[in-house]
Amino acid sequence: MDSKQQPQQPQSMAPIPMPISRRRNRPPFLPLLLALATLYCVYHLQALTPTAWTPNTTTRPQPTSAKVPLEAHIMSKCPDARDCLRELVLPAMQRTHDKVDFTLSFIGRPTDNDGVDCKHGPEECLGNIIELCAQELYPDPKTFLGFTMCLTKQYKLIPQRTLVEDCALEHALDFEELNKCATKDDGAFGVGMLRHSVQRTADVSFDLKSKSRTQS
Repeated sequence: MDSKQQPQQPQSMAPIPMPISRRRNRPPFLPLLLALATLYCVYHLQALTPTAWTPNTTTRPQPTSAKVPLEAHIMSKCPDARDCLRELVLPAMQRTHDKVDFTLSFIGRPTDNDGVDCKHGPEECLGNIIELCAQELYPDPKTFLGFTMCLTKQYKLIPQRTLVEDCALEHALDFEELNKCATKDDGAFGVGMLRHSVQRTADVSFDLKSKSRTQS
């Protein structure tokens, strides 16, 4: 908040010596005149600097509560991922979808040649990229998570075109846009997203055996 310059307080002045009157009776109007002059000065000082005298009673808007981050780290062709989404993620999202910021990340290993190794082979890498493209193009979890679960139900068929088209149609995704995303820059865009995603997973992974976070 910008600070407002406070009015300078008048410097105290040494009292002006008053001549000693030989008369005991002083004019009755002098105290009244001084009182009126004081009220006049105070009134005009308040009028010139209202913020210095009047407290700011404006109610500030309260910040809205931030959503809680929630991530699921999966592999597109893994049966355990199917079970995790169906039995854990979906029920949790049905109860808390308006309170969490949900994202999907994928498990893999970045390679030295700017690629990614996926546990279930290159087809899984492509399936991961397709699901990341859905999340990129349709950030509403109800859309991209529904699409991902549709694919995962038949994970053995990922990334067959027919399966991707059917799930895209079922959840109102544009298949052509998904294809453009996955093949953008001769595939470099999708691979870059996947590398970033698997690095994210590595950064937050927890080694249950050593009870410590793994170092990437």
